[in-house]
Amino acid sequence: MRRRDLLSLSAALGLAPTASRAVTPAGGSAAPGQAVRTHALSLLGEPALPADFTHFPWVNPNAPKGGEVALTALGSFDSFNGFVIRGTAAVGTNLLYDTLLKESADEASTEYPYLAQWVELPADRKGVTFELNPAARWHDGRPVTAADVVWTFNTLRQHGRPGFRGYYADVTEVVAESERRVTFRFKDDQNRELALILGQMVVLPRHWWEGRDFARPTLDPPLGSGPYRIERFEAGRSIVYRRVADWWAKDIPSLRGQHNVDVRRFEYFRDNTVALEAFKAGQIDFRTENVARDWATAYDFPARRRGLVKLEEIRHELPTGMQAFAMNLRRPIFQDARVRRALVEVFDFEWLNANVFFGAYARTNSYFSNSELASSGLPQGRELEILERFRGRVPAEVFTTEYRLPVTDGSGNNRDGLRRALTLLQSAGWQVRDRRLVNAQGQRFEFEILLQGATFERVALPYVQWLERLGMAVRVRTVDPAQYQKRMDEFDYDMTIDVIGQSLSPGNEQRDFFTCEKAREPGSQNVAGICDPAIDELVELVVTAPDRQELVARTRALDRVLLSYNYLIPNWHSRTFRIAYWDKLVRPERNPRYNLSLDWWWVDAERERALPDARRSL
Repeated sequence: MRRRDLLSLSAALGLAPTASRAVTPAGGSAAPGQAVRTHALSLLGEPALPADFTHFPWVNPNAPKGGEVALTALGSFDSFNGFVIRGTAAVGTNLLYDTLLKESADEASTEYPYLAQWVELPADRKGVTFELNPAARWHDGRPVTAADVVWTFNTLRQHGRPGFRGYYADVTEVVAESERRVTFRFKDDQNRELALILGQMVVLPRHWWEGRDFARPTLDPPLGSGPYRIERFEAGRSIVYRRVADWWAKDIPSLRGQHNVDVRRFEYFRDNTVALEAFKAGQIDFRTENVARDWATAYDFPARRRGLVKLEEIRHELPTGMQAFAMNLRRPIFQDARVRRALVEVFDFEWLNANVFFGAYARTNSYFSNSELASSGLPQGRELEILERFRGRVPAEVFTTEYRLPVTDGSGNNRDGLRRALTLLQSAGWQVRDRRLVNAQGQRFEFEILLQGATFERVALPYVQWLERLGMAVRVRTVDPAQYQKRMDEFDYDMTIDVIGQSLSPGNEQRDFFTCEKAREPGSQNVAGICDPAIDELVELVVTAPDRQELVARTRALDRVLLSYNYLIPNWHSRTFRIAYWDKLVRPERNPRYNLSLDWWWVDAERERALPDARRSL
């Protein structure tokens, strides 16, 4: 997986680790110390769906199959192996594979049967057993076995991206007990979400990979067991996936009514502006719009006015996490907290929101924004009790001062912020000489902002101008996705845009975001290079939280400490999905609360046939 593809794993759902919080079958119960056999795992109470459910409630179980959808990808690709650092993986390879369990997009913490039809939890909660569906088959007809699961787990942990090692760190052993039963054993019973993390694991075919080097990129179309296979591709330019008509899982309850489109074609573009024009010309059928300016101004074209293109904003309940300018703490220039806060003070969100974003965004003021996990005010109650053990090891203002981001009048004349920033810089040993900000040795304060694609230039360039008022020398460098990924994996940047996705049940993924071990490990998601023993301990407290109430308190404590160090310059977030699509596409009446996916859409065959003539008549 590439760097931010791993964020899909941040929807990892929690499992009660202690005997007092046994995970139970829907409609059933388990006494403390009792083993459990269940169809679903959930952290926040009972699973919503019983063992005999027929389909997810938001899908159309009778959705027609057929049609083709053309989609956008940016950059290029040179591999179909997205599980390793090397190479740039093609978009859509997740369509080739199945996972042990299927996450519900409508519940915050529940997974249902997929490759595994049953789950068993031992009495001591120090492991989990998955019983595979006997119908599960690879596309070559061979059965998916427990040996495949064991091989996949060991291979990902040994050769996969660093996030896998952090995610699976508390697994001590995995054993194939029979052809269809596989057991994972844990080092203790404290990692409440580990069984669900394992349930999300993609399973790979051991027999196909034998004789191949898993650690290397490959353009050999991989064997899978999932809903699609690769039909054809042109390296770096396009890839076509065709639905597997006899897919073994098409009628199991957690997949019924999904993966309805026969062909998914991804066309690669170097630039998002060109991709938008391709959509307007009818070469692309669906896009999500992340640029507020384009959403407000770029969709007034004939097909939209004729109703052939639809625009929708769909409200969601996802935690929005943290998008931010991330300072690379591995660079000496950013190691002083006063310098980092100065860079925060200069950033004028209010001007950007009014003049660039058409007022579309809210400022992000937490690593866990848009959720109950976000800290606010001063610490109280259980959160304060947790933080007391770190008093003297974290900034004193954690206990005395509410974290606040600067607010401007939006005029673009942020004199107060610049004044506060200069005072902080001076206290850190920087002085303005001949309109240049320099240290005691006469070295200028200078750094580079690394971007992937031109979209963020309209944000970075005003920020550069504001910083230059302080005498800094700041450059913006925009590179192609492949070069960007390589530099990110090698931590070769001064500042960049980071996106730290979060779920309603944070856990093991926090190790990859914030710990010292990952700060040193190339390819990790600790983009800022955060390394602090107290934060390491707080992360482990989050991972081992025994119940929801304690998880909320521990996560708020972690959030508060992270914010106090000003590692990032927080950006903004939206609480809706903005989508545009040609009207041959049909979606269910209701979208689930926590995801947006074409998996449960379908193509209207009559509209698809009529669309070419309609486009020519524009």
